[in-house]
Amino acid sequence: MHTAELAGTVERDTAEPDVTELLRRAAAGHQGAWAELTRRYTPLLRARARRYRLQEADELDAIQTTWLRLAENVHRIHTPKHLAGWLATVISRECLLTLRRSARTVLADEVVLSVQDAAPGPEQTVIDAYSRAVVRDAVAELPPQRQALLGALFAGDGKPYTQIARDVGMPSGSLGPTRARTLTELRRILEQRGLTAA
Repeated sequence: MHTAELAGTVERDTAEPDVTELLRRAAAGHQGAWAELTRRYTPLLRARARRYRLQEADELDAIQTTWLRLAENVHRIHTPKHLAGWLATVISRECLLTLRRSARTVLADEVVLSVQDAAPGPEQTVIDAYSRAVVRDAVAELPPQRQALLGALFAGDGKPYTQIARDVGMPSGSLGPTRARTLTELRRILEQRGLTAA
């Protein structure tokens, strides 16, 4: 055997296996093939995952899941030379899923705080009851038509001004000015009783 042929044989024997061969061997369960695939493509997966600015644990999970997807689909890779693109697409999808899940996640402490804040404490309940009673008494001091006007305006049923004007027996053009005068008078009464708005 000539020296050139010998050199060519040695070069072929020591050359890294191509992707097609690696995928074939990985599909057959050879651990060395999987080790070589991860050695070659993990830097690509890390670089792609970093684009999404995930926490380190989420980034590692996305990489791990990408390798799992390859293990599940290794028999279906028909174009081995496109493996890098396939892996990049899979890890991008995994990173996006992680971001969506974290956007929907509410920390348990936040839920507890919002539930606790929803119901007033006993002190606030007493203060609110007292305030309502004082406002009710103050409204009772207003003339009947103005009482009816306040009741209709703040009933929360969404009636239009024209309907409210008919209900209380006023021209619709005078509702705004009468409302302003009524609220000013009500504020004066409440201030006399020591209840003022902040």
